[in-house]
Amino acid sequence: MGNRKKLASEARKEANKTRYFARLMDYPTSPRKMRLVADLIRGMDANKALDVLQFTSKAAALPMSKLLKSAISNFEQKSGLRAEESGLVVSEVFVDQSKTLKRVQPAPQGRAHKIRKRSNHVTLAVAPNQNTESSSISVNA
Repeated sequence: MGNRKKLASEARKEANKTRYFARLMDYPTSPRKMRLVADLIRGMDANKALDVLQFTSKAAALPMSKLLKSAISNFEQKSGLRAEESGLVVSEVFVDQSKTLKRVQPAPQGRAHKIRKRSNHVTLAVAPNQNTESSSISVNA
């Protein structure tokens, strides 16, 4: 079984060489709040998404814009192309729940209230725009 896992791992590594993404791990805000910002930019042009994030009043917009800049930079480093020329699009954004810190707030009459301080992981991937390239459809007769 070790060989099968090794082959799967190598296949994943090869697939990630052509995938341009950035990750934000253990960011201390609730996933629900971060998903509101992620839904704003999903599928947008990268430069337009940066503008939207700049003028969004949500607190989660700042780390999301930093993450998008990092993904654009990763694209430029891996492919050797400029982001403006290739027309980058935010292809996928997803937010996963991370660890939850559990705290106790003292309450009257010897009681206690639980406080859950949530955190999340964000993965943002960009891809060159496929709509600019012409694709031909072949029909087998």
